[in-house]
Amino acid sequence: MMTSPAAPAFPPYLDGLNPAQLEAAQALDGPVLVLAGAGTGKTRVLTTRLAHLIQSGRAFPSQILAVTFTNKAALEMKERVSKLLGGAPVEGWALGTFHALAARQLRRHADLVGLNSSFTILDPDDCLRLIKQIAEARQIDVKKTPPKMMMAMIDRWKDRALSPEDINPKEAGDIANGQMQAIYAEYQTRLRSVNACDFGDLLLHMIRILRNPANDQLLADYHRRYKYIMVDEYQDTNVAQYMWLRLLAQGSNNLCCVGDDDQSIYGWRGAEVGNILRFEKDFPSAKIVRLEQNYRSTGHILGAAGGVIANNTGRLGKTLWSDGEDGQKVRVQGLWDGEAEARFVIEEIESLQHKRVSLSQVAILVRAGFQMREFEERLIQMGVPYRVFGGPRFYERQEIRDALAYFRVVVQPADDLAFERIVNLPKRGIGDATIKNIREYARTNGVPMTVATGDMIAKNQFKGKAGNALSLLMTDFARWQSLISTTAHGDLAGQILDESGYLTMWQTDKSPEAQGRVENLKELIAGMEEFDSLPAFLEHVALVMETQNAVTGDEYVSLMTLHGAKGLEFDCVYLPGWEDGLFPSQKSMDENGLKGLEEERRLAYVGITRARKQATITFAANRRMYGNWVNALPSRFVEELPEDHIEAVSESGLYRPGRSQHWDSSGLEPERTSYQRSTPAYQATPQHAPQNPSYTKPSVAGFQLGDRVRHATFGEGRVIHVAGAKLDIRFKDGSTKRLMDSFVEKIS
Repeated sequence: MMTSPAAPAFPPYLDGLNPAQLEAAQALDGPVLVLAGAGTGKTRVLTTRLAHLIQSGRAFPSQILAVTFTNKAALEMKERVSKLLGGAPVEGWALGTFHALAARQLRRHADLVGLNSSFTILDPDDCLRLIKQIAEARQIDVKKTPPKMMMAMIDRWKDRALSPEDINPKEAGDIANGQMQAIYAEYQTRLRSVNACDFGDLLLHMIRILRNPANDQLLADYHRRYKYIMVDEYQDTNVAQYMWLRLLAQGSNNLCCVGDDDQSIYGWRGAEVGNILRFEKDFPSAKIVRLEQNYRSTGHILGAAGGVIANNTGRLGKTLWSDGEDGQKVRVQGLWDGEAEARFVIEEIESLQHKRVSLSQVAILVRAGFQMREFEERLIQMGVPYRVFGGPRFYERQEIRDALAYFRVVVQPADDLAFERIVNLPKRGIGDATIKNIREYARTNGVPMTVATGDMIAKNQFKGKAGNALSLLMTDFARWQSLISTTAHGDLAGQILDESGYLTMWQTDKSPEAQGRVENLKELIAGMEEFDSLPAFLEHVALVMETQNAVTGDEYVSLMTLHGAKGLEFDCVYLPGWEDGLFPSQKSMDENGLKGLEEERRLAYVGITRARKQATITFAANRRMYGNWVNALPSRFVEELPEDHIEAVSESGLYRPGRSQHWDSSGLEPERTSYQRSTPAYQATPQHAPQNPSYTKPSVAGFQLGDRVRHATFGEGRVIHVAGAKLDIRFKDGSTKRLMDSFVEKIS
């Protein structure tokens, strides 16, 4: 009697996967897009799929190309795959970041782009120096057009895989006297002349090589080499990364991309969410697997996050769910101002401590860096240990230390360390040799450097530009010192930063971090109001710095921006500053319109889904922003939170659902200290909506997204958001305003 062969044993590494995870891990052939929602086990799916490719005999490690965004992620992936395969080391595969893998390829083919294999990869400082040399040789004012600004433009072009000859002159505009395209071309020529490239060149050169018809055989070799390609965090890829992947995947078509369109939050640094949104169009035979079972957060947290993100139109659609408990509802707390907000949050954290909740499981996630000051002050005051991630603590930041140095010299002219820090900041043409001479004179005569500088000016010991600059600076210090007793210290601080040129230096700087530095300086000045004088404030800062000892162990609150929190998770998360203009960011909406608003909404989704057990959202009725007090409106994202999943908390009537509002004669939404809820924008369901995952509350007057409208005062604009009778309209002057629909007319 014949017996049938035994069924192959189910591989142990596939045990414990849920149905969607198992489907993704076993979908080996053809294009596959794994939409991995927050907390759905994405890393496990990635590593299991890699192990399955190897263990099933589909591919040797050397036939797999696995791309990550960080070296840490690549190392973790390698270790986890090895563990799944019984501890055997996995060697020979192409695993790493985009830049690391492209660099490895380019060293093999460098001669095809005019380099040799020993080329140097320049760091950003070297690149800036080269740009500055080129600009100055072309007689471009590098103060008016800083090298950082020119380098940022070149980086953006490289992120889009554009060589100098691909640039449309109109796109370059009149920056650098209209010479940006020529500067880019000369920059590339100079890099080749010294056998070097920057990070953007690694992908740019490889794309150029692989697209060249003369190198078809080379591309075919790569197609034979890599039978399977996998990419993590696909929603964060830029155009160049996308093109490089497409070229390599054309052979086998076995491309597996893992990502979450709802967590694409890096558009400001070149990430293109459209790469993941058009995956099915790029690969018509693609298999789409949605990972929706969440293992991180409670039901109410998932419902609140889903309610917000459902308002985005640019998404593929999925609904996170959990078979765990619903847990606590997301709390929404209205407060009077930023100080009250910080006090509320830190008192809440103290309460958690008393309940024996570990501080390592608590995080405060802010939208903008300047928000951190009030929380840091309160944490220090209450003796709660904390760490700032993604940057230094507030008083340790470069721009804050520089500003404090100016204030210290005004209050205490004998502070030589402070004087040396800012004597040539912003640059005044005072070189190191001049500063050394001042220092030696001061030591020889036993006087502070400010006195030494005055003596040397009187004796005409300085010549040229340095002498004039020092004379003006010492005159300024004398004037500021005379105002200490007669001028409000906040006003004096602002005057010092303005008249010294320090604030202007950052306002004209075009680097990505410059705007944040300006905001921090204005927050510094705002924080002085609670002190009696400038000396009292400086004494407070000195004491704060003294108590900010390095945190040891794991018991500390994590304080970071929402962007820095992606990929992390905590039991308890506090999300302060949910006010229109701050979050969503007015700058993001003004510059990018609906696209910017939707990225801000994705950021809100990321923030909420960092929480496992408890999420608290706060907003203030009044906030000091950019040096001015504003009557803040609760964020539109607050209104989008579904009522079934939130608990509204009030402070003196600040949060009262349904309270009526009055609108002015232009139709503008008023400044208000209360919050009115509308019909819930989202109801949680056990499955995603198949055809239209976005939701917009219909306009009473029939307006829709994209409608062109006219307002009697503000002119023509386009509707970018609809919330019942309220319309968000982007006008031709770039401004965005919220108006009642009865105050505008539709333009056919």
